[in-house]
Amino acid sequence: MAFSVGDIVEVSSKQEGFYGSYFEAKVIAKLHSTKSYVVEYKNLVEEDWLEPLREVVPAKEVRPSPPEFPVIDFKLGDWVDAFDNDGWWVGKISGMNVDEGKYFVYFDHFNVGIVYDEGLIRMHQEWKNGKWCLRSCIKFNVVHNTVIITYLQQTSSTNLSCLFRTTLHNTVF
Repeated sequence: MAFSVGDIVEVSSKQEGFYGSYFEAKVIAKLHSTKSYVVEYKNLVEEDWLEPLREVVPAKEVRPSPPEFPVIDFKLGDWVDAFDNDGWWVGKISGMNVDEGKYFVYFDHFNVGIVYDEGLIRMHQEWKNGKWCLRSCIKFNVVHNTVIITYLQQTSSTNLSCLFRTTLHNTVF
């Protein structure tokens, strides 16, 4: 996806210590020759702490800001983004105290868990092929007649296997 100057985006980083993080930024310039963008971060600052950090980032590390995803209740095992250290970090709900609005988020990449208030977490969404889907997106591709099933919010493996069997049964090869 191509972004225009002024677009609000999120930048992921593959650098050590930042894997699984997304930082809000604004596109300042496109660098066509290197397939990258100059971005200015909303919450990150230069070393002098006076100016917003500007950085050249590869286009593959830039995505649009995800749409708000209404969540009634988070569940154990939900993939979420937790806002911490000026960015969104991908983790999984591994404990909760719903009455107090507290959620324990475990971060695989760092082997650590932290408690967050409900207002500091959101459902994690992946930007794939120009579309948003939840981390639990599951796609099947059956050779011959291609069958693709996108099951956005997996509620149980039983439901998924039933859906998959039904689709295969109704597909003529």
